[in-house]
Amino acid sequence: MQVDVLVIGAGIVGLAVAFRLTQYYPDWRVAVVEKEPDISLHQSGRNSGVLHSGIYYRPDSEKALTCRAGKQLMQEFCDSEGIPYEICGKVIVAGDENERAALRSLYERGKANGVRCQFIDSSRLRELEPSVRGVEAIHVAETGIVDFRKVCHRLAHRIGEAGGSVLTRARVIRVDERSSEVIIQTTRCDFRARYAVNCAGLYSDHIVRLSGQQPPAQIIPFRGEYYMLTPDAHHLCRNLIYPVPDPRFPFLGVHFSRTIEGEVECGPNAVLAFAREGYSKAAVNLGELWQTLSYPGFRRLARRHWRMALAEGWRSLHKRAFVKALQRLVPEVRAEQLVPAPAGVRAQAVAPDGTLLDDFVWIDTARMVHVVNAPSPAATASLAMAERIVQRLSRRF
Repeated sequence: MQVDVLVIGAGIVGLAVAFRLTQYYPDWRVAVVEKEPDISLHQSGRNSGVLHSGIYYRPDSEKALTCRAGKQLMQEFCDSEGIPYEICGKVIVAGDENERAALRSLYERGKANGVRCQFIDSSRLRELEPSVRGVEAIHVAETGIVDFRKVCHRLAHRIGEAGGSVLTRARVIRVDERSSEVIIQTTRCDFRARYAVNCAGLYSDHIVRLSGQQPPAQIIPFRGEYYMLTPDAHHLCRNLIYPVPDPRFPFLGVHFSRTIEGEVECGPNAVLAFAREGYSKAAVNLGELWQTLSYPGFRRLARRHWRMALAEGWRSLHKRAFVKALQRLVPEVRAEQLVPAPAGVRAQAVAPDGTLLDDFVWIDTARMVHVVNAPSPAATASLAMAERIVQRLSRRF
């Protein structure tokens, strides 16, 4: 099949890129290939559905810039498409005196990023979230919630309306980048594309290698395990309740998130997954596990942060430990009020020196753009990320 641009991966970033291409270049043939039988089955469909404000990210980083712009674009897209969302706000809570300094630093970062946020004392915190206990908090009024799966399906629909195509059950098995085109072989059919964009998420580094390049980092899968509050406990969380994050890690800590469907998620923790799509403790892919364990960057990461890994693993194996972490924010929550919920897997890029890459990372070749690291807040930022990627492609046109 001959196309102008082929996008690999039908998660929210890949679909957003294809959508933007059909808007800016309506005469071009744009296709998306996805190895699964449906779209958005991995990170895009297994997240907590939060429209992030951009408070956490280093000013002028790709995450900060695209999250702020992407959130506005996402709200505009949802408005135009009739997709329900809600700007409900969130609180980031300092549980004790030791967390005040980190909370202050987070507030300054938010203000530098243009986030509408304010410090609140414990009495105002109780007004917003009566069940939360903390010495002070940041109230981020502009944070919201949405169902990103609905966004993905609407993007796919718009791509089809514009003459593009989204092909499922099409796993990429070979990439041959030449001077004038990219030949991509899939399990469904072969493509000859003028350009290609790699948005393969958990397998983004694999696609980089297939194309003959060396990725700057390897994807290490971290499983995020969740519980749901039973309906009788929904009153414990009005909107979104987060702890002060550990600045050493790109994870936000165990938190409470109300979903657009009215449920309340609790989690996630972050444990090593034994497969890139390892959504359960029993899911093991020996080849992928060996890739992780033999990677020097992972071994350096493990040596550096083994205490954190043990704590996360203990919480994964013992519900009581998970509940204790939640009780730092909401003391009233009880184990019997938590029921298991579907897990997600975060595609986290780790550099050879063991550094967890905190920002979005993409690399360019003559005919391809590879999105190597796109964890949270990629769903919120996806439409702005797509703008940046299309701009990078357009330099070659």
